[in-house]
Amino acid sequence: MDTTPDTRCTKCGRRLRNYSPDGYGPKCRAKVRRAARSRELAQYKSHLVDKATELLEQGGVIPLRDTRKNVVYLTVSSDGLEAYRTARAACTCPVGLRATYMCAHRIAVHILTLAS
Repeated sequence: MDTTPDTRCTKCGRRLRNYSPDGYGPKCRAKVRRAARSRELAQYKSHLVDKATELLEQGGVIPLRDTRKNVVYLTVSSDGLEAYRTARAACTCPVGLRATYMCAHRIAVHILTLAS
């Protein structure tokens, strides 16, 4: 009898046959990587897009709540000690609260919305 837990893709909910460090299945991972190369991300600073892509690859963006208007995610800080609530419009990180420019957490959420 197989007692391994049933793991599912955090984006689409499909059953995963193999271990996935970022929590995505192969099709969803391909969609996210394609969205990370989108021309729409050219408006952001390139080093922030790189940090957002790395955050997604390491599985640092976890869906928290889905309302009709937007989706709220938990995103991990760069040092891994804190987690911030992030939506497409706002983030609770120090840079996001100052709102001088887009933080890497909001860019990562933007990439996920482009991938869906």
